[in-house]
Amino acid sequence: MASIRGAVIDHATLQRWVIRFVPLIDKAVRKRKKPDSNSWRMDETYIKIKGKWVYLYRAVDSDGNTIEFLLRKYRDAVAAKAFFRKAFKNNGMPNKVVIDKSGSNTCALNGFNRNLKEEEKIEICQSKYLNNIIEQDHRFIKKRTKPMLGFKSFHSAKITIAGIENIRIIQKGQILSSNTGGSVFENFKMLMAS
Repeated sequence: MASIRGAVIDHATLQRWVIRFVPLIDKAVRKRKKPDSNSWRMDETYIKIKGKWVYLYRAVDSDGNTIEFLLRKYRDAVAAKAFFRKAFKNNGMPNKVVIDKSGSNTCALNGFNRNLKEEEKIEICQSKYLNNIIEQDHRFIKKRTKPMLGFKSFHSAKITIAGIENIRIIQKGQILSSNTGGSVFENFKMLMAS
């Protein structure tokens, strides 16, 4: 659009806009996000920063709606607990979480279950095939990050991925009072105007 008007915008300028405005967009999206179902699918995927792989923890509900995401340097129980803590804070506790055979995710969920009454405990289901929903959802993030050829800093990667995830939330129609027949841009504009 800018090239049509004769403006030349450097990629560094766009990245500065991303760093400046994505936290504001994230706050608006989180405030207006529809409630999720009580059955979650959780998995992690890899993102390259400075030539090294880091882990993007993600969760979707049984309908494929994005629940939460968190970028961490390591794939361990501490990172899994941080992810679940953030997810529970923003979305409440689910009845069931489907995970892969990862020991760190199991350890994190068992840690949360220790403090709950029997009827409030989260059901942990370890199944490779039930996690296909989240595995397929990773494709949309990879589709955006792959052409970037990796990130230069953890901070900018974290904010850029938050922007990508928030646009996916808008695309999926997870925003309250979003126009299901409208374009993503119209729904984004409506969200930012409110």
